[in-house]
Amino acid sequence: MTQVAEQPGTSAGRLGSVVLDCPDPLELARFYSTLFGLDIDEHGDDDWRSLTGPGSTLGFRRSEDYVPASWPGTDAHQLHLDLVVEDLASGHATVVALGAEPLDPVDAPPAESSRGWRIYADPAGHPFRICLDSV
Repeated sequence: MTQVAEQPGTSAGRLGSVVLDCPDPLELARFYSTLFGLDIDEHGDDDWRSLTGPGSTLGFRRSEDYVPASWPGTDAHQLHLDLVVEDLASGHATVVALGAEPLDPVDAPPAESSRGWRIYADPAGHPFRICLDSV
């Protein structure tokens, strides 16, 4: 592997997109579109959808052999998204209403909790967290 000297303020590039494999790109795009308040790009097709918004793109690519990640575990889990919320109770209610499955913990958050994050699976099984801004 080529070694690169660290130089503050420089980068090799910028993040263009994060792409999630899934069995149904439109279904997953609809979930994240509602979750993040972003529009689905009109130029998608049955194998690809993406969300438009400021900065990077969140894309969804059809994978016929897609296997959802398991929680807890590391067999298929390689990354997750963090969604910053104002409070865990309303964040929990919103993501569950959209179709997310609570993973850790499974029960709705109590009024007072010392843990500032919770783990869910999106409709295709990708883990993601809702987090308080202070986490």
